Amino acid sequence: MEGGMVEDVSFIGGLIGVQFVYAGNAVLLSYLMSLGLNSLTIVIFSSLATFLILLPVAFYYERSVWPMKFSLKLFIQILLLSFGGVTLLQSLFLKGINLTSPSMGTAMPNLAPGLIFVIAWTFRLEKVDLSCTYSKVKVIGTLLCVLGALTMSIMSSLSISAPNKEATVQLVSSPPPDVLLDRQKIIGCLYLLAAVFMLSSNIVLQAFTLGDFPAPVSLCAITSLFGAFMTAATQLIQDHEFKTSWSLVSVKDLIAYSLLAGTVNGICLSFNGWALKKRGPVLVSMFSPIGTVCSVIFSYVTFGDTINIGSFGGMILMFTGLYFVLWAKGKEGYANGDGLDSEFDAGKPLLV
Repeated sequence: MEGGMVEDVSFIGGLIGVQFVYAGNAVLLSYLMSLGLNSLTIVIFSSLATFLILLPVAFYYERSVWPMKFSLKLFIQILLLSFGGVTLLQSLFLKGINLTSPSMGTAMPNLAPGLIFVIAWTFRLEKVDLSCTYSKVKVIGTLLCVLGALTMSIMSSLSISAPNKEATVQLVSSPPPDVLLDRQKIIGCLYLLAAVFMLSSNIVLQAFTLGDFPAPVSLCAITSLFGAFMTAATQLIQDHEFKTSWSLVSVKDLIAYSLLAGTVNGICLSFNGWALKKRGPVLVSMFSPIGTVCSVIFSYVTFGDTINIGSFGGMILMFTGLYFVLWAKGKEGYANGDGLDSEFDAGKPLLV
């Protein structure tokens, strides 16, 4: 009894701690970009740090399951995972955070379960029968997630201009203030939506790749290395230069942050892998909204950012849709007769 209670406390406390770390990292990344660091530069250094930290772990624990030879199909899959999951995903995510806020950046990934369901359904990896209760709930949950994301994007981009006092001083009642859309925040939300789509697509592709390369830590290390080189090439093509000095940040500071972030993220990934093995991805995913709440608090304390009522309402819609999808996904695996079999079973972790 005591051992089980200790494990439960460790499980819940650890997952909450992981969300705190992710939220703090989003705020720190926003701060680094405010100092003038390019998002691609951050991706390069953090990806190289991830590779250096994961390589010895992968060699020690997974070298026995490495494939004897790489097929062309596996090599192409790894390249796609590297470009999509490192270069595109992280750069889009960082640009989105820079134009919006860390809280928006941690809220948008909650769209992923719904988008994964849609992508898997499109490629017939997920069986859907609209006469099945769980399929209906997943469809409704996905729609709520999308509606919540759109509401958050629009409401966070609204700004109200104050009326001109000199022009209205003689009027009995002043005209209503103009409601304006912040173009930068709209673009930032589109970046985040594109990043979440890339994340969802990568999770599906990763599930296929792990069938031929059953070593998740090694796969993460390889894609991080390839992704760092691809990101460096992208920066050279885009900016025609590769900066190694900045006015407010030194190379040593950036290396120190990258190694620290890589170590902490490695610990978080390892804990998530243990939690996924113990309880499955459904329960683990239910803790993800905590990261958004933490990010809102951190952003308010550090930057003074606030969230309006409309954005908060959209966030609630997204979280509701997320839990609908996760609930249906969890029940599907245990249904007798009413449930549907799926390649993406509730007990099969797609991410480590």
